[in-house]
Parts: sequence; C-alpha cells; structure tokens
Amino acid sequence: MKADEPTKVIQVLDDRAAQVWTKGSGEAFVCDRKSTAGSVTQRACAFCGSRVVLYPIADALHIVHGPIGCAVYNWDIRGSLSSGSQLHRNSFSTDLAEKEVIFGGEKKLEASLLELIEYYKPKAAFVYSTCIVGLIGDDVQAICRKVSKKTNIDCIPVDSPGFKGTKKTGYQAACEAAYKLVGTGDTSGISKYSINLMGEFNIGGEAWMIREYYERIGIEVVATITGDGRVDDLRRCHGAALNLVQCSGSMTHLAQLLEEEHGIPLKRVSFFGFEDTAQALYTAAEHFGDPELMCKAEELVRDEIAKYTPKIKAYRKELKGKKAALYVGGAFKAFSLVLALRALGMKTVLAGTQTGNAEDYKQLQDICDPGTVIVDDSNPLELAKFVLEKEVDLFIGGVKERPIAFKLGVAFCDHNHERKIPLAGFEGMLHFADEVAKSVLSPIWKFAPRHELRALKINTQIADTESP
Repeated sequence: MKADEPTKVIQVLDDRAAQVWTKGSGEAFVCDRKSTAGSVTQRACAFCGSRVVLYPIADALHIVHGPIGCAVYNWDIRGSLSSGSQLHRNSFSTDLAEKEVIFGGEKKLEASLLELIEYYKPKAAFVYSTCIVGLIGDDVQAICRKVSKKTNIDCIPVDSPGFKGTKKTGYQAACEAAYKLVGTGDTSGISKYSINLMGEFNIGGEAWMIREYYERIGIEVVATITGDGRVDDLRRCHGAALNLVQCSGSMTHLAQLLEEEHGIPLKRVSFFGFEDTAQALYTAAEHFGDPELMCKAEELVRDEIAKYTPKIKAYRKELKGKKAALYVGGAFKAFSLVLALRALGMKTVLAGTQTGNAEDYKQLQDICDPGTVIVDDSNPLELAKFVLEKEVDLFIGGVKERPIAFKLGVAFCDHNHERKIPLAGFEGMLHFADEVAKSVLSPIWKFAPRHELRALKINTQIADTESP
C-alpha cells in the first residue's frame, strides 16, 4: 500500500456477518458453529481444549501421541501452579515421524508409556491423540489397556484429534477422560458440607484463595478440578455434596455426568470481582441451608470488601469513562469482566468469546450497554476493526490478542493462562484494578497514536506498515 493511498476499512466476511452483533441493532445473532474457512480464527482446536482441562492434574503423566510440534503447546507456557508434584510441568511426546506415519505409532506409544511410568511412577497417565493419530488410525485405547495391565497404572486415552471439532469438543473429550477416574476412590470422612471446585485452573494461585474462603465459612473442598489437581482427589470427588462450576465451557459436561450418575447438583458461579465472589459464597451457603454457614459467609464478605473498597474507589476515579474491549475463551469469564469493568467506571464496547453458546450470548447481551459489539469466534482483522472504530482504551484477552492490541497502540491486560498474578476473589479484584490502571494510564500511549488509521495503513493485514 502506497503512502498516498486512502485507507480501506476492513470488512467482516459475508459468511460471518451473523456472528457479529451490535446491541440495539435488532439483527439476528448466530453462534456455536464451526469456524468459517479463511477467517484465520482465534479459536483453538480440540486437542488444545483437552490439554487445557487436564494438564493441571499435577501428579498425572501427560503424553502427546503425535508429532513433536503438537507438544510445544504444553501447560508450562500456560501456567497452573501446584502445591506439590510438578510432573505436569513436563511435556512428553511420542514424536511421530515419517516412519510411524507410514507404519503406525502404536509400538512407539507403548514403549514411551512403559519407560515414563517406570521412571516417574505417576498416579495415572493421560494419552492425547492428535490429528496425525486420527488419520493413521492407531488404536490408542488398546495400547492404554495393555500398558495399564502391565503397570497397574490407569492409562487413559483422550480422544482429541485437532480436526475433530472446536476447543469445546476438546473440553468434552477431557471431561470424559477424567470421569474414568471418578468413583474409584474412598469417600469416607467427607463432610456433609462439601464441594468440588470445577473449572478453576489455579493460574496465579486462585484455587488456594478460593479454597481458603470456603474453609473459613465451614465448607470442605474435596477436589479442585483441575487446578492444582490430584488423581486421588478426582477418584473421590463423587463424595462431595455440591459441584460449583466456574468455567462452564470446560467443566459443565463433567458436572452433568456427576449429577446424572452420582446425584450431585451443580451451581454455576464466578469468582471474579466483589459481586460474583460474594454470590458464589452465598450460593454454597444457601444450598446447604445452614444459618451458621450463611452468617460466616456474610461476615467474610463484609470484612473483605471493607478491606479493599477504598483502593478500588481510587482506581475508579482515574478510570471512569475509559472504554474496553474483551475477547476471551469462555462466556462466564466475559460476564465477570463486563461487571468488573463497570465497577471500575469503564464501559465495555466490544465483547466476544471462542466457545459461547446461544444461552451464554443472551446473558452477555443483557448485561452489556446499548451499542456494544458482540462477536463469536472472531479473527484478528475483525478485532482490529472494532478496536479502532470504538476508540478502545484497553483490550483484555490472551496471548493471541496481545499483538493485536500492541500493534494498534492500545493498552492490554492478559486474562488468560500466561499471567502470573491472581485475579480471582476479593484480593484479585484489587490486582485487576491495579493492572488495568497501570496499563490504561501509562504515558507510553501518547507515543502510539492508535486512532490515526492513515498511519496504521490497515488494508487487509493488521498494521501492515511499509518500511521507510
């Protein structure tokens, strides 16, 4: 593009038009479908989804059956803290090459599992199938049964070839794999006031904070699934009285299996922001119907909010009127972010997810302000278009959205799996406010005139500027 040529506005692909909706437009909204060919979607594959869910089980062996490139996407670059075993920090792969693609990789998988189990002595092993394995037809289940019999260690196949579906498909495959361990442990000694905390991945230690809240009000946390997870906790999680599901996309299927087979009710909650965290504590207390639990929950909420509110008010004064865009994996995360940003005096003008369904988007539409653009399964060009059109001050997303924000000269906050600070709970809200304020109010942005489309030269690529 030459310097004197006019800038062309990026257009949404025709096949994706119904997946982009503006509140108040009255147009129809479509979601929860396969990605449009050619859109270069931000959405991840089924294999990615399965690893996101299972990798925080820290004392299990996780091995990728496929080319070495697939194993590069390992949990160590996504976070998840462990209070004990660090086995999940290792990323193992059978490293299938041309020979195995032609003649099959079953022998290599068996040998790899036997060697790794002998050396690390894990509590269990998860074997992830990739696209190549789905194509060549290796019988992963047969190999897992064979190795389990030899070693007396549960080897569990995860049916997750990337082409099988979306990230949500991988979530379901992971839930089904994890469920094979459920019901095999002793449930004696579990309190009648007990919960499983599901969909919390302990990126910055959030699972420990949330567990402490519930223990303070008298509720036992049987298992965190899967952040700081343990195989033995998963085996006995069917003894809990209630499932609290935070990341609904990743864990709803497992919670439903527990409800159908073991009669454990599920409640959807969030621990992001004062309002959601307080409600999550009240939800559990109300379920058990013990007035003492509710009194303790109310006392905890009152003390924690009193501790952090003055500082939040100071940040709100500085951030009032700023505009934010967010694009995240799950819808519940989007709900919480909209409410938390509103508590800081900011307005969400763009909201999108990778895995939301019709019910999720209906709720997102209800809580967003008129004029907010809502997108399903977006791509870099669309996100850049709306960030510029809405004159956004802050973009919240994950590792794939960070380059978009920085190329456009927009402040960015990581709310995915690469961050190092806890954002959940009452203390987490203060961390979030602090990060947002430092990002949005940084003087660096005056050197990046993000609203000058001519300087950015956006045509068909993001910030495709010419060299001088």
